[in-house]
Amino acid sequence: MTTGALPRRSMRDRVSDRRVFLAVLIVALGALMSLLSPYFLEVGNLLAMTQYGAVIGLLALGVSLVILGGRGGIDLSVGSALSLSGIVMGLLAQNLGLSPWLAALVTVAFGALLGSVNGFMVARLGLPPLIVTLSTLFLYGALAQVLTHGGQLGGFNREGFAALGQTAILGVPAQVLLVLAPAFAVAIWAQNRTAFGRRLHQIGTSDRAAALAGVDVDKLRFRLYCLSGALAALGAVVTNAWLLTARPSAGLGMELQAITIAVLGGIHIFGGRGHLSGVLLALVVVVVLSWGLQLAQVGNSVQTGILGLVLVGAALLNNLLSRRAPG
Repeated sequence: MTTGALPRRSMRDRVSDRRVFLAVLIVALGALMSLLSPYFLEVGNLLAMTQYGAVIGLLALGVSLVILGGRGGIDLSVGSALSLSGIVMGLLAQNLGLSPWLAALVTVAFGALLGSVNGFMVARLGLPPLIVTLSTLFLYGALAQVLTHGGQLGGFNREGFAALGQTAILGVPAQVLLVLAPAFAVAIWAQNRTAFGRRLHQIGTSDRAAALAGVDVDKLRFRLYCLSGALAALGAVVTNAWLLTARPSAGLGMELQAITIAVLGGIHIFGGRGHLSGVLLALVVVVVLSWGLQLAQVGNSVQTGILGLVLVGAALLNNLLSRRAPG
């Protein structure tokens, strides 16, 4: 009797796994988009699609880590942080004549600094993450506009820097193979195999229990916001290498997509539960959907509405699966 029940439970767990659902959804969306546009499955289009996905994927990874940390964690400022970081890199490369590679390193550190502003106010001062990151969304976006007077900056097309955003390795865009894939690989490994991952889930589940287990809750949560800012800046580096210009509106609206990907990927909105591998699959879903709708010449307003519906659907699915989860 007992031996017969165990396999059925295992099969049920597999079917209810968000990652299985997302894999099926990717296949279905790919088929649908190829019907809407005959150009969807062309190699050039698929490569361009992954280039776009590399940028939004880095933002989604940062947001996912912050949400996993619990206590209502969210980072609405990632799009504006990307814009401002890209502008700072442009100022370093164009106005100061710094090597684009060195400017990129400074930019990632600057992004971590932007994230530390959020982390300090949330983890140290105890302010609501929604209010804090909504404020910095406007602040960082305004600074990006002020520093350039709404214009663009360059200085990136030298020392081989463009290769990071405009070349491919074995047919795969360089930014996917050299930036996005390693970032997710390290994050997934850290989540599943390191003390950092265990502590991340502990603080996401219960601050008090984590503190009793010896975890410095505020310090870890502060670091999560720093990571989110650094990943947003890394997205700015990739964007500048791809477009060879820094634009103050480069990250406009990307925070919505990043949060959608995190929630669709199974990251529980209250923290403590979810797999970063699911976020990677959700990234493919959102990129296929967004890019396919653009090829089908669906208007931006409709695209935004569909993305909002996906976010609501993801939240409902999270709620349903959390109720069905054992224990």
